[in-house]
Amino acid sequence: MTSVDRARPSGRAYAMWAVGLLAYAVAVFHRSSLGVAAVDAQERFSAGASAVSLFLVLQLAVYAGLQVPVGVALDRFGSRRMIFAGAVTMAAGQLVLSLAGDVPTAVAARVLVGAGDAMTFISVLRVVSFWFPGSAAPLITQLTGILGQVGSIVAAYPLVTLLHTTSWTATFLGAAATGALVALLVLLALRDAPDGTTRPAVPDLAQLRRGLADTWAEPGTRIGLYTHLVTQFSGTVFALLWGYPFLVVGQGLSPGIAAALLTLLVLVGMGVGPALGRLCARWPLRRSVLVFGILAATASAWTLVLLWPGRAPLPLLVLLVVVLGTNGPGSMIGFDYARTENPVERQGSASGVVNVGGFVASLLTILAVGAVLDLLTPGASTAYDLDAFRAAFSVQYLFWAIGLAGVVRHRKQLRARLARDGVVLQPLHVAVRQRLRGGPSAG
Repeated sequence: MTSVDRARPSGRAYAMWAVGLLAYAVAVFHRSSLGVAAVDAQERFSAGASAVSLFLVLQLAVYAGLQVPVGVALDRFGSRRMIFAGAVTMAAGQLVLSLAGDVPTAVAARVLVGAGDAMTFISVLRVVSFWFPGSAAPLITQLTGILGQVGSIVAAYPLVTLLHTTSWTATFLGAAATGALVALLVLLALRDAPDGTTRPAVPDLAQLRRGLADTWAEPGTRIGLYTHLVTQFSGTVFALLWGYPFLVVGQGLSPGIAAALLTLLVLVGMGVGPALGRLCARWPLRRSVLVFGILAATASAWTLVLLWPGRAPLPLLVLLVVVLGTNGPGSMIGFDYARTENPVERQGSASGVVNVGGFVASLLTILAVGAVLDLLTPGASTAYDLDAFRAAFSVQYLFWAIGLAGVVRHRKQLRARLARDGVVLQPLHVAVRQRLRGGPSAG
């Protein structure tokens, strides 16, 4: 359900989306900045893998923990205020990190980054829901998630270059200044909705409680949460922290090739995202099939890499990165479930609930990977061997199993509701054959 139903988005709609998209890309840049600087951070703070994991774990814990409160605040205060507050908070976090000389200060800095990051993405999705018609929303949502990952490329190349040619302080001061400029742009240019849009009434406390209960009771919200969990965390863990050390330290690649592979991950997502958006719009009742396919490909690629005797050949690592590139777009399907199965007055809280899934799994996996590395390589700072990395990344199978079980369970609930409403889903191969022949099919 969306708040507008115009035939075509206006030019102003695309302008508003561009501002929100830029804010999200900068948020991703802030989020990713520690991952590509993980080795430098270990040296700067004289910390092991568990300590560096703690930086990011707390950042993601704050991000995930604030999703539901931020969703409620978003429904109350609107996107512009929330995105502005997020940009200012992240800029403050990067400023603190630029001056940090010890672990507690660095942890506080990443907590600020996580808090600001929490306010950004679902707020941008609310901009999409108000400015774009329902038929365009799945594609624009995918494009938001994927184009926002340009921030990862900026972290992988310009930030690393600046870090190695100047200093830690100068690099993160520059990041803070970038965040401040984006905050100013949002304040001046972004508008929550088109002029004349009827907005939901501001709920009181009792209505907020009922709304949250209704949001959670909705099977579409819960399948969205588990979809986000099972598709997102592996790519996030790889891109945010442990992919770069795994490729450089574990697999023996040069920093340049590792950075290129992280960039490839983002570029693959940019290509896959629009296709998934169109498929979700065309086959709204078959979205879980896409989820299962992404999960199978991800688990299979990791299994090949982890079981390979010795260091994996570069083509196999490229295959792994290409498959991980589908994880981000796959997680956007979770938000599409939240959008279609909840009324507009619950869009913020529903998106917040969905966003918890992947980031809780990500932070737990990041923490577990760091703990296993330190357990198997006691006394090491950055010299972890390949067998330690293999054992550490094996923790992913637990979270894939949890996510798969959740998707299957709530998929059954949604399909039972469809059956009660008289909608009968044909076998997938029958529906595809009918659609290819131009006939009607249950999407």
